Amino acid sequence: MTLTEKAAYLKGLTEGLGLDANKPETKIINELITLIEDMSRTIADLEEDVEYLNDYIEEVDEDLGTIEEDFYAEDDFDCDGDCDCCDCDCDCDFDDDEDFDEECYEIECPSCGETICFDSTIDRDDLVCPACQEKIGG
Repeated sequence: MTLTEKAAYLKGLTEGLGLDANKPETKIINELITLIEDMSRTIADLEEDVEYLNDYIEEVDEDLGTIEEDFYAEDDFDCDGDCDCCDCDCDCDFDDDEDFDEECYEIECPSCGETICFDSTIDRDDLVCPACQEKIGG
């Protein structure tokens, strides 16, 4: 039984009691029943909206998955800490084949010992350790 059906059943039971409509208690009971009916309809509408939105999100998620599969083909480079650019455990952002033409260097931070991987586009004198924020170069 849905909430709307339960509210209608409750209203029917109340009407079947034959309460005097002029008594304050009856007015309160009738107003509470009306409130319950309104709330049950609102909840039913919200449940319907949530179901629609869940279906819509699933469709969007499937579409996004398809786009990701097309955009990030399996043969694209994805650095997972064991990259082909150098023998370091780094967070390189090499995701195009043309990036492999760049030379990749690694250096150990003298302050914290973190291994830092960088390419030739970064001036070594401006290099800052991402772990401890200390300037490494010049």
